[in-house]
Amino acid sequence: MKAVILAGGAGTRLAEETIVRPKPMVEIGGKPMIWHIMKIYSSHGINDFVICLGYRGYVIKEYFANYFLHMSDVTLDLASNRIEVHERHAEPWRVTLIDTGDATQTGGRLRRARAHVENEELFCMTYGDGVGNIDIAASIDFHRQQRVLATVTAVTPPGRFGALELSADRVLAFQEKPAGDGAWINGGFFVLSPRVIDLIDGDSCMWEAGPVSQLSRSGQLAAWRHDGFWHAMDTLRDRNHLEQLWASGSAPWKTW
Repeated sequence: MKAVILAGGAGTRLAEETIVRPKPMVEIGGKPMIWHIMKIYSSHGINDFVICLGYRGYVIKEYFANYFLHMSDVTLDLASNRIEVHERHAEPWRVTLIDTGDATQTGGRLRRARAHVENEELFCMTYGDGVGNIDIAASIDFHRQQRVLATVTAVTPPGRFGALELSADRVLAFQEKPAGDGAWINGGFFVLSPRVIDLIDGDSCMWEAGPVSQLSRSGQLAAWRHDGFWHAMDTLRDRNHLEQLWASGSAPWKTW
């Protein structure tokens, strides 16, 4: 099975990092966010990736073109223009990198990847800025059982502020940073039939607006509930939080 990763956005809310590189290349623990996402999928046996590029896509191309050097110990003999490899730490990945345009919206990027997934029974799709201890295999099994065109992983967002339970002018209870407000949100990890691409009408189409709304209205969108860890990297605060979790040695999304 293939996994499509949307990696073309400018990431303007993380401008401190994204002014020189796309958001999926912002590093957590010395590795780009996209590497962490791919490791999550790979831990469930998915090693064939289609990455939709846009803003500063050449940075992602150069990373994977030189991945072997990044992950191996080498000696460079400049006089003879030879490379001697001492340690190999490459991944079992097949990576297809496609340019989908700087201004293309999320749906449009998926539409441009049609040729790479249209002959698949199913494929996975996610964004290049969120991680979690998602049971990808379980979500795929759930999708098959539901017999729908699309399944979204539903998550509860991490809380950012303490919550108060009030009665008149008295505080009855205080909870420090509860998980969300009880609502389920789009966790960004999808299982899809290639037929959903027919709902995308062009580069300006946002996946989350038109196609997802149509799927939900027609009863073709299932929700697989994930009660575990999930976190998106939208801001520098998010990036620093994920970095701290990785540095602690117990990052919840490290399922490999």
